[in-house]
Amino acid sequence: MHHSRRASDSVTSMEDCADLHCNDCVEAAVILFSHWIRRKDLRLASVCVRSVGVILIDQLSISSNDDARSVASYVGDLAAIPAHEAVDLLVVSAFPDDYAPTSTSLIGALYRNGVSVEDLAKDKAVDLRHFSSCWLSQEIYKPGLNFKRILCFEPRLRGSPPEIVGDVFRSLIPFCNGRPPLSEIAMPLLAAGDQGESPIVMLDALLDAAFHWFTIGLSLKRIRIVIRPDSDQNTLAAVFSRAKARLKSPDHTRSSKRYNFDAFLSYSRNDQNAADCLHTALTKARPSLRLFVDRLELQPGAAWQQHIFEALDDCHKVIPLLSPCYTASKVCKEEFNIALFRHRDTPAGVLLPIQLRSTNLPTYMKLVQFIDVREGDHNKLLGHLEDILKCISQ
Repeated sequence: MHHSRRASDSVTSMEDCADLHCNDCVEAAVILFSHWIRRKDLRLASVCVRSVGVILIDQLSISSNDDARSVASYVGDLAAIPAHEAVDLLVVSAFPDDYAPTSTSLIGALYRNGVSVEDLAKDKAVDLRHFSSCWLSQEIYKPGLNFKRILCFEPRLRGSPPEIVGDVFRSLIPFCNGRPPLSEIAMPLLAAGDQGESPIVMLDALLDAAFHWFTIGLSLKRIRIVIRPDSDQNTLAAVFSRAKARLKSPDHTRSSKRYNFDAFLSYSRNDQNAADCLHTALTKARPSLRLFVDRLELQPGAAWQQHIFEALDDCHKVIPLLSPCYTASKVCKEEFNIALFRHRDTPAGVLLPIQLRSTNLPTYMKLVQFIDVREGDHNKLLGHLEDILKCISQ
């Protein structure tokens, strides 16, 4: 009688996989992949990956509002992601308006699998390049394709690796609560291909940012970071392991406390006069009011802006002064986005936007009810003082 083998039995070659049940093929490929990586044979390790598409290396689980979320590291070919790892969205990066299918880029791998990013760019579903350096494709209908859309990230100016990662999450947030909402996404080690950034630095920055956004309520369920088979797998696995140990620290979780400030004024430097006017009027009407009005800056060496989170978390309400300068400012968008997650989890809300001047707001910002004082009318602004003070008291 023939006895079928299990993946946990001795597996030393791809031919051994033929004796396994189909459900065990992935496990067998993982065993073989680990075997050849230990022996530093990238050619045979790559053969294992190609047999199943992608292989899970490690994952970091995060609990947020009693929901289980995770960020996971895989090795494989994102362009050929298998059905059991299907995602809603594939994130790609590109130079501005340059979708050439090079041999080393994800855009090139997609092209070789029959998906042209250049063609998708001609009929974008949503174009937010003016707001957050990205655009969303129409839904892609192609047999065997296990992602529904791509989000193309193409900033005009590129900063350090942590700055790039911060920009990527600012690109994702407008779409996380769309219709239909995103649940699972996959991305490569962004900017580590043709853009030439360090895979080690990019992976560490991505894990740090993903952990903190998940902690405060990012609505995604799972982020898959897929690493190319020819990368230094042992080093990247060590980076992931160190990040897991660091990010499990209790210091990274939010704690409940009394607010030291009644409201946080979020505004662009170019709108300083309006902010000063509002601050003066509010404190004159209610002298005991505690307002946070210091201007914050993004820290270029950090993918997650902890100092902004802590400042906002110390304020009962957040008052963004919306204008073209506001939506052009990365730090203003960061303040709005961080506050947005508290707003969604708080019955009375946290955000009280004031639209100073007409600007092209993305849909997710329009969904928060705002006070309209366009076009920068100080009399209108002062006329809403009672409404603002009432909201702060709620």
